Amino acid sequence: MNAIRTVADLMAVAARTAPKAAGQDYVVIKVIEGDECQRLAEEMIKYGEATGKKNFDRDGRNVAASAAVILIGIKDASSVGLNCGACGFETCAERTAAERAEFVGPQCAFRLLDMGIALGSAAKMAGMLNVDNRIMYRAGVVARKMCLINADFVMGIPLSATGKSIYFDR
Repeated sequence: MNAIRTVADLMAVAARTAPKAAGQDYVVIKVIEGDECQRLAEEMIKYGEATGKKNFDRDGRNVAASAAVILIGIKDASSVGLNCGACGFETCAERTAAERAEFVGPQCAFRLLDMGIALGSAAKMAGMLNVDNRIMYRAGVVARKMCLINADFVMGIPLSATGKSIYFDR
């Protein structure tokens, strides 16, 4: 549906222009549709079965029923340099991000806030345009594993325009 793609593109603009700490942008964005959405949905279900983690099947079915998914993450995000300790280390120099079970981390808390603000801006745009959406951690995990987006930490926002939101009362 072309209208959904237009909304996804506007969401990408909202995410791109969202405020970022120190004016530095480490946010990455990608829109997937059609066959890529179906592949993501199938892989989400498989990942849940293989790992025994809950609700990957439920969220995978939601992605399969979605017209598009916008992926928003961060890549190679340097620390802001405040030595605030929010990442779990006393100084920014001590924080060394490494590959973990599902994402690269630890991440600078301010860069995670940047990503969160970008996600919120994108979801708000979809809501303003009456397109149902839901921020999904599980879609991000599997999209990253599938290399659908080159990001260290990522979330997905599937989009749907039906008579009732498919993302609630699941």
